[in-house]
Amino acid sequence: MEMQPGQMAYDRAITVFSPDGRLFQVEYAREAVRRGATTAGVCFQDGVVLAADRRIPNPKLAEPSSLEKIHQIDEHIACATAGLVADARVLVDFARLTSQINRVTYAEPLTVELLARRICDYKQQYTQFGGVRPFGTALLVGGYDETGVHLFETEPSGSLTSFRATSTGGNKGPVMELFESKYTPNMDADGAVLLALEGIRQSLEDTQNLGPVEVCVSQAGRGFRRLSPEEVQKFASRLPALPSTAAKPGKS
Repeated sequence: MEMQPGQMAYDRAITVFSPDGRLFQVEYAREAVRRGATTAGVCFQDGVVLAADRRIPNPKLAEPSSLEKIHQIDEHIACATAGLVADARVLVDFARLTSQINRVTYAEPLTVELLARRICDYKQQYTQFGGVRPFGTALLVGGYDETGVHLFETEPSGSLTSFRATSTGGNKGPVMELFESKYTPNMDADGAVLLALEGIRQSLEDTQNLGPVEVCVSQAGRGFRRLSPEEVQKFASRLPALPSTAAKPGKS
């Protein structure tokens, strides 16, 4: 992000607007999300598929299971994170606590939309008061409830948008193009997993190795389940072949 010399004084505190109405610290937080690994979410008939690229810093020594990008919030809700991992962990803990408080207080599960709004309210507070900084992470919150299947993207600013299929994090452009051309609302769980994996593949340099990709499904009647690396590879083997002339996407 390029900035003119006269603008530099306005990025020192989160509470200071620039003359053209911008909060530079929030924009920097969005940049942290764009530098993160790619995540994707796809709604299907009775659930949501979440997929995320796990960038393992040292594949030979790191334990892949310790690098979670998708987290279960409740029996019916999960989220995928892009951006700063530590910031995401704080938001996940907040979301889990909020969901459990609702169950204890009202004896019923929290709806997906209300949870997404609570997360965004929490994020927005960190853009309005001095002495704090915005969360440098974006969450894809997906699940099902009595009103249907939902997928929300929550941004560092505290805004949220509902999607049928979407992507966030680094190099999300090719993923969104694929979703716009191939998504259909009546697909089943397997079709949604395949579309999510194909989308994540669009963002990768090594398009042959989808082993590090994490995939989870939140489905009515079955709850939350995380696909094993073997299951992910089986789905990957069913993906359509890439055109031989296709250029590999660059790093985000």
